[in-house]
Amino acid sequence: DDDQRIRELLKQFLTKSGYRVSIASNSLIARDLSEQIEFDMIILDIMMPGEDGLSLTRALSRSSHTPILLLSAKVEASERILGFEMGADDYLGKPFEPRELLLRVEAILKRSVRKKDSKTMNEISIGHLAYNILRQELWSETGMVNLTSLETKLMQTFAQRPNLVLERDALLK
Repeated sequence: DDDQRIRELLKQFLTKSGYRVSIASNSLIARDLSEQIEFDMIILDIMMPGEDGLSLTRALSRSSHTPILLLSAKVEASERILGFEMGADDYLGKPFEPRELLLRVEAILKRSVRKKDSKTMNEISIGHLAYNILRQELWSETGMVNLTSLETKLMQTFAQRPNLVLERDALLK
């Protein structure tokens, strides 16, 4: 949020509720933080100077699975729909009750944990890459990586034997 007062109030409230909070006054700082820290959730204001929150939401949702809650004084249905189309998981109009924000955060995080648990069964993380075992797709921060049939077979082999070192001869078999 570009409003320092709102940032500080949200930080205090969420910290008192047991959350660790990082704050950013603009999209540039938010992008830098998201590259350095793996957040459980992002709360983002739509109307910011420079890059707006919708554009940042679209970029972040393409490169990460981190849930995003949008905050905005714009509460018309068309604005909320646009927020969801850009990749937001929830949308809360300003002004809002802090308790409602907290309940939405808790609900999003609860769903996010369940989603992560089911994904970990079907997905392998390799640095900044993610391989979906069922769909046989490799994803980077910029999108899907095209694999050859041999590369797909290798990824399936690695996925079936996690945390094992496989020698070249074993791979050839």
